[in-house]
Amino acid sequence: MPYNVPMPNRIREIEISTEGFADVADITPQIVGFSREWKGADGQLLVFVPGATAAVTTIEYEPGAVEDLKASLRRLLPEDIPYAHDARWGDGNGFAHVRAAWFGPSLAIPVAGGKPLLGAWQQVVVLDFDNRPRRRKVILQFSS
Repeated sequence: MPYNVPMPNRIREIEISTEGFADVADITPQIVGFSREWKGADGQLLVFVPGATAAVTTIEYEPGAVEDLKASLRRLLPEDIPYAHDARWGDGNGFAHVRAAWFGPSLAIPVAGGKPLLGAWQQVVVLDFDNRPRRRKVILQFSS
């Protein structure tokens, strides 16, 4: 690309509303829309959620799989056991920090021809584990 042609913004910040307590929000439409701006480019899209009580992953975003994910969290990382974080800070969201650490705050997605290379039944989701509703920022960054 010639140097005198301005590049479109390679970073986009989106906001979503969440309910907390393992709320799962599908952000695939925003990712596909952002990828279209690259008009056939190849590269990588980084999806990142700032904060210590949310995470990003992929899943088949349908009610059964989402409920299975939530049920597995209740079994593996329950909300109703003592957490040292809660004893220190008293905010009751120790479980949210641990759950977010298990999943991680970011995800890299390959992009080819301006399209994210997701599987047919694979959607990108933000998991909000906090113990209250939130407005979450999600950062999308395209690199070619």
